[in-house]
Amino acid sequence: MDLGLAGKHCFVTGASAGIGRGTALALAVEGALLSIAGRNEGALAATRDMILARGASVVGIVTCDLSQAAGIDTAAAAIAQAERPVDVLINNAGGGRPYKLDAALDSQAWDETTSLNFTAARRLAESALPSMRRARWGRIITITGSLALQRMNAATPAKAAITSWSRALSIQVAPEGITVNCVAPGRINSEQVLNRLFPTEEARHREIALNVPAGRFGEPEEIAAVITFLASTRASYVTGAMIPVDGGFLRLDLK
Repeated sequence: MDLGLAGKHCFVTGASAGIGRGTALALAVEGALLSIAGRNEGALAATRDMILARGASVVGIVTCDLSQAAGIDTAAAAIAQAERPVDVLINNAGGGRPYKLDAALDSQAWDETTSLNFTAARRLAESALPSMRRARWGRIITITGSLALQRMNAATPAKAAITSWSRALSIQVAPEGITVNCVAPGRINSEQVLNRLFPTEEARHREIALNVPAGRFGEPEEIAAVITFLASTRASYVTGAMIPVDGGFLRLDLK
């Protein structure tokens, strides 16, 4: 199936590893032009080399920390000033910040989490929209997450906010050929899940038994496949959606 992505300029944040890298590689296979952003310059270079090995082109590499205002400014400027306008924006950068009421986060931690999970995605979308509106075509896809957690996590309200904002934006720009969607991954074999959330085999098996009906964690490539479809010309009638890709994950996390 031709997804119509050949020659489209796709800007992917959080492209250093995991879902972001997997998405960049999936888009490369479709012949897209890639700009990649992330905090780790060496890891971004590795992603670039993988893209080139697939015969695609990398037109931009942006090293930035999207939890910081300066990093958001850097990425937003790269999009707004891109020689080739951005056709597809993948807001993948994000991260959780669990906490307990008896060990509350300070204001700086809240601000950084909100910047990473809400403000950055909003700002980058606003930077990409003028050229998309002129072209009367564009795709904005934001990777969110579970919105109902029993455990306290500073990322949850930020993810709920970006999901709500994306839905409202999708209504405004739908007549101009621009779609806006969110993807909510479940437990994925990524650095954050394997090294931070579930660092032992015992913890992983317990999580799967309790919460993942599919019986396994997902792979970044499985999320990337859905993102790539949403980015394509084939998905022109899908907008305002929040699509879970989670193996039937039970969305009320009871731990």
